[in-house]
Parts: sequence; C-alpha cells; structure tokens
Amino acid sequence: MPEPVNPLPSVAVCLAAFNGVRYLPQQMDSILGQAGVAITVFVSVDCSSDGTEDWFQRLQETEHRVVLLPCGEKFGGAAPNFFRLLREVDFSAFDYVAYADQDDIWLPEKLKRATGQLTETGADGYSSDVVAFWESGRSTYIRKSYPQRQWDYLFESAGPGCTFVFRRNLALELQTALRQNREGAQDVGLHDWFTYAFARARNHPWIIDDYASLMYRQHGDNQVGVNAGVSALVWRARKVLDGWGLNQARMIARFIGAGDLPFVRQWMGGGRLAVLNLAFQARNCRRKPMDRLWFAMSCLALAVIGWK
Repeated sequence: MPEPVNPLPSVAVCLAAFNGVRYLPQQMDSILGQAGVAITVFVSVDCSSDGTEDWFQRLQETEHRVVLLPCGEKFGGAAPNFFRLLREVDFSAFDYVAYADQDDIWLPEKLKRATGQLTETGADGYSSDVVAFWESGRSTYIRKSYPQRQWDYLFESAGPGCTFVFRRNLALELQTALRQNREGAQDVGLHDWFTYAFARARNHPWIIDDYASLMYRQHGDNQVGVNAGVSALVWRARKVLDGWGLNQARMIARFIGAGDLPFVRQWMGGGRLAVLNLAFQARNCRRKPMDRLWFAMSCLALAVIGWK
C-alpha cells in the first residue's frame, strides 16, 4: 500500500489592518502564495477611512482562505487589534499561529521555514531577521538574531511581530490569558513584545532565526518601524525620558506573572536607585551589544531625572 501523505502544516495567520488598502494587494498576494503550508488568514480591521473593510469583504467573497472578523470597532493601535484576534479566533484546528502586518512582502517559503525550524528544534515560538526597505529603493538587512539573554524578554521583543510564528499550545495559553484579563492588556503598547515575554516567562522555548524571510516595508505610517535614522533616535529618546519603556516593562511583567521574581522586584517599584541598579544589569536585559549600552545610558538618565 502507498505511504500515507503527511498533511501540510496548518497555520492561522492573524492580520490586523488599519487604512492599509495601498499596500494590501501585494501583502496578501505574498501571504496567499506561501508554499508548503495550509493557511487561513483571519483579519481584524480597525475602523478605516480608505475602504480597507470593503477591500477585505470583496476578497473574502472570492478567496475561501480569508476570514474577515466583524467590522466596526475602534482599537486605536495595532496591539489591541491583535489582541482581539487572539481572543476571538478559534485556533483549535491549526498547528501554528502567525502574525501579519498589512504592508510587508513575505517571501514564498517564509512559513515553511518557520514551521520547519519549530519542528526541528522543538521550540514553541519563532521569529527572524528581516530586510527593511523603503519606497526610494533603499534596503538594509536588520539583524535580530543576537543570542537571547536572561531578562531580555522583559525589555524588548524578539523582533518584528510580522516574523512571529508559534505553536497552537502557546496560542491557546495566550488566548486564555487575554480572555481572563482583558482590562490588564488595554495599556500594553506592543503585541510582539508581550507575546515574546509571555512565552519566555512560561518557559516556552523561542528561537530567533538568522534568516530574513520577509521584506519589512518602511513608510511614514509605520506604528513602529526599524530603529534607524535621526527620527527613530529622537523617538527612542522621548520614550526613554518619559519612562514609557520601563513602564511597559513593569506592566508586562505584572501581566505575565513575573512581578514576584527577585530581579523584577528590585526595580518594579521605581525610584532612582532602582534604575541605577538596572543600568548595571544591562548585559542581561538586551541582546544586541549596542542596545545594552543604550539601555544602560537610558537607565542612568532616568536615575537623574527620576522614574516612579
């Protein structure tokens, strides 16, 4: 008798959209053209003014692999939009879950490589490097695959969320947590950072692939893009000086149940001494060597001006 054919890995792609009709055709073509996997794209649209809802409605009528969630809600950012997808999509029939932005270009074997890496390593979560590109034609390789550190997940993401792929068991744990504590997630600003932190805090192995399988589009409407250029430097400096980054870290630590860890208790309460001590832990808090220096300098700045 012939050998049974192994079914393709099934992936639920969660796409959060807002005023994205300009780039959606290219993005969706690259997602629906993925090789070696069986996909269904679940879409949540933040109320848009450019016809994004209608565009997906028309696509859904001709493409059975696209499921548009009921429209009409205002989320005000990518994170609450993705959290809506995590709460409402039924992941029980899928092997993996992936995040998708509305404006990138996925290479044809992006998901095949990610699911293969997860199978090969036994990890529960995956992210990767990217190639950032601009409409001017400029492009640059963005490395995110620096070795993970003991506490990096409390202070940064594992890379752009559009590279994230994770197993169903992790997706279901995230779903339960978000359903049980919807209010606690309202002020979380970055869904990818939260996902990575949640996974690491619960001892789910995570790999960061030194391979770029998507073109990461950069434009004026990016909510968070690559950390490159003067504008990005100014944005980061403002976030440091108003304490946004450490406030997010504190909020995420509480949400994922890490607030009682001795390391977290050292700085959770705020104060100059707390962030000063944190500066000396920079080597354990960020992956990229230059980011460790930036982190230490940021903590020193907050020690001077005060962080509550």
